[in-house]
Amino acid sequence: MPSHPIVELTSEASWAMVEDKFTPYGKEILAKLITFLEDEIIPATKLAHAQLPDDPERRWKTIIPVIEELKVKAKKLGLWNLFLSKAHYPEFGVPLSNIEYAVMAELLGRGGPMASQAVNCSAPDTGNMEVLARYGSREQQQKWLVPLLNGEIRSAFAMTERFVSSSDATNIRTSIRREGWISGAGDPRTKVHIVMGKSDPGNKSAYNQQSVVLVPADAPGVKVIRPMKVLGYDDAPEGHCEIIYENVRVPLSNLVLGWGKGFEIIQGRLGPGRIHHCMRTIGTAQAALDTMLQRVTDPSRKTFGKYLYEHGTVVADIAKSRAEIESGRLLVLSAALMIDKYKAKGALKEIGIAKFVVPSMALGVIDRAMQSFGAEGLSQDQHLAEAWAGIRTLRIADGPDAVHIQQVGQRELKRAPALAKKAAETKKKEIAILEKAGLKAHL
Repeated sequence: MPSHPIVELTSEASWAMVEDKFTPYGKEILAKLITFLEDEIIPATKLAHAQLPDDPERRWKTIIPVIEELKVKAKKLGLWNLFLSKAHYPEFGVPLSNIEYAVMAELLGRGGPMASQAVNCSAPDTGNMEVLARYGSREQQQKWLVPLLNGEIRSAFAMTERFVSSSDATNIRTSIRREGWISGAGDPRTKVHIVMGKSDPGNKSAYNQQSVVLVPADAPGVKVIRPMKVLGYDDAPEGHCEIIYENVRVPLSNLVLGWGKGFEIIQGRLGPGRIHHCMRTIGTAQAALDTMLQRVTDPSRKTFGKYLYEHGTVVADIAKSRAEIESGRLLVLSAALMIDKYKAKGALKEIGIAKFVVPSMALGVIDRAMQSFGAEGLSQDQHLAEAWAGIRTLRIADGPDAVHIQQVGQRELKRAPALAKKAAETKKKEIAILEKAGLKAHL
C-alpha cells in the first residue's frame, strides 16, 4: 500500500503514529492541501510581497490580490476553515479532528502567514471565530461569525494593555474608554474587535470582574493611533495597532455570554489558539531546516577548503535541529490528541508544555539556519529573519513562557503527596521482605 505524500514533508515515524486517527476524508483533504501548498501558495509568496506597497499610506489599505485569488481556489477545493472541528462545533465546523488539523497546520506553517490566510485559518480570526461559535448569541453569530467563516471580513482581538502587566488577565483595567494594543486591527477588512475590559471591579472574585464585548471597527470613538512594529516588522496589512476606545457605546446585545464572563471566555479562546500557533511553528522550523540543507549542500559554497556540509559543526547543527523538530512535533500531536479526547480544558498540561517548548525550539532551528547563510540569513533575501521575528512573539503571545512554566510546574507539584504516599508504602513492603529474610534495613 503506497504511503501518504505527507511522509516526505514530516516524518514516516510520526505519520505512522497518527495515520489510524485520520479518516478517509482527512487523508484526502491532507493530500489536497499538500498539492495546494506546493503548487499554488509557496510559488506565490514573492508575488504577495511585491503586491504589498512600501508606501505607508497605501500599505495599510491594501488587500493583497494574490491571497484573495488563493482563497477562492481554496474554497472550491474544500480547503476552508480546517481548524474548526465539527466534533466541538457541530453547526459550524468541518469533519476534521484536532490531530488531523495539527498535521495540516504544520504544513501551513511552511508557507508563512499567507498560507493560513489562504485557507481561512489565520490568527486572530481563528480564536475569535471559536469565541463566537462557542459563546456568541444567535444574533452575534449571524452578524459576525458567518462573514468571518466565509472569509468576507476579518477581526481583531483587544486584550493587551500598554501600561498594565496584562499577561495576568486579572490586572486588566480597560474600560471601553481606555487604550489597548490590538492584534489584527490594521487590516482594511477588519470589521469587529473582540474587547476585554473590567465591568465589575468591585467583585470579590478577581475572575468575575471582566466582560467581553463586540465593538464594530467603525464605531464612533474607535481610534487607530499607530501600527506597532515587532522586531522591525509591521506585519502589514493586518499588523498590531495601538488603539484608543474613547467614549465608545455599543448595545447590550454586543455583550458576549454575560456580565463577568470575560475570564471564562478568554481562557476558552486561548487554549486552542496556543496549540494552533505551536502546530504552525513546527512547519516553520521544518522549512528553516530544509532551507539550511539546501544551503550547506550547495556545491558553490566552500569555506576553508571544505564544502559547508563537511564541517562537523554544521552536521551537528543539522542533527540537533532534526531531533528537536521531532520532539516538538510529538508534543503538539500529544496535545491535539488530548483536546480531541477531553477538550482544551482537559489538555491544559499538554498545551502548556508545548506552548513554552515549541517556540524556543523553533527559534534555535531558525538561528542555526541563519548562521549557515551568514549575513544573507539576516536579510530580506531569505525568509529566515522574518520567520524568527514572528516565532519570537509566540514566547509572549497568548501568555508568556514564564506563566506556562509556572502552571506546569505547579501542576507537577500536586503529584508530590501521592508520590510520597506510594514511596512510604513501598518502603513498608521493602522492610517486610528484608525482615522475612532475616536482614535489617539500614535506611
